[in-house]
Amino acid sequence: MGVEKIELGENEISQEDKAACLLREELRLVAKTELREDDAIRTHALRQMRDWISKHPDIEYCRTDAPFLLRFLRTKKFCMPLAQEMLERYLTIRQIYPHWFSRFDVLDPTLSAILDSGYLIPLPERDEYGRCVLLACIGKFDPHKYTSADMARVHSMVVELLMDDPENQVRGYTYVNDDSGLSMSHVTLWSLNDLRSIIRCIQNSTPMRHKATHFFNVPNFANKVFDFVVSLMNEKLKNRVTFHSNVDDMKRVIDPKILPREYGGEIPTADLICNAIEEATVGEAEELLALDKMKINVRNKKMEFEVNDMAGSFRKLEVD
Repeated sequence: MGVEKIELGENEISQEDKAACLLREELRLVAKTELREDDAIRTHALRQMRDWISKHPDIEYCRTDAPFLLRFLRTKKFCMPLAQEMLERYLTIRQIYPHWFSRFDVLDPTLSAILDSGYLIPLPERDEYGRCVLLACIGKFDPHKYTSADMARVHSMVVELLMDDPENQVRGYTYVNDDSGLSMSHVTLWSLNDLRSIIRCIQNSTPMRHKATHFFNVPNFANKVFDFVVSLMNEKLKNRVTFHSNVDDMKRVIDPKILPREYGGEIPTADLICNAIEEATVGEAEELLALDKMKINVRNKKMEFEVNDMAGSFRKLEVD
């Protein structure tokens, strides 16, 4: 299967693009102010991206629809070289780390069970900045039943369901992490090599505007572990990480009204799980599986992602 192509005149825009690029006025203003986006820049950028993909010697197949390409253009504020580089890296990690970034089957019993547990929930209400909020509750992830690859694949599948949304692309994401119930069994699921690799993938290869990350209820034994995790991040992401001593401290910056009832909100977690996941996956099962059709020749790219001199695991990391 080859690269998708759209043949249009120089000043034309497809009806599909018109529909995909419609933003309400408030969101248009945010996109213009923060991302330098307007109709002309967006139309030109989409054309450039498609032309670049069609001529790329290593890309064998790639989505070229506007929602997909705008993931990268908006994340990189319409800087074409950076958007193109991120797309290359996105395609590459899907092939180098298929156990993390492929086989997003909503009927997979492992993925379904983890989602049903309430481990990861995209909340229906946005935060005060209009960002999509992802709530992760590590205590609901069974480290004796599931692997680090299962954990990564659940996260990857959920964000794939969110990344085409224009409001998510423009406003970005807030992450809220409840670490009550975190144990050494969770920590030792990850080798240091894998942890470093996935952090690099998240910050360099995933087309998302990571705007804020909040951790609360972190056990004392895990402080050095989290110090290590944060040390792997670039400076921008480091500055967007906040640790809270408890849930009440977290709720000073995250409106409890948008959280599940267990955290002071109005909707029970069980209802949020059903609503968020079922609504997101309706009609999108085939699209998720079709992502695996995308392909880039990785012969010259794999070395970029290999980790040097990081052998070991958290079993060797001294913790208090």
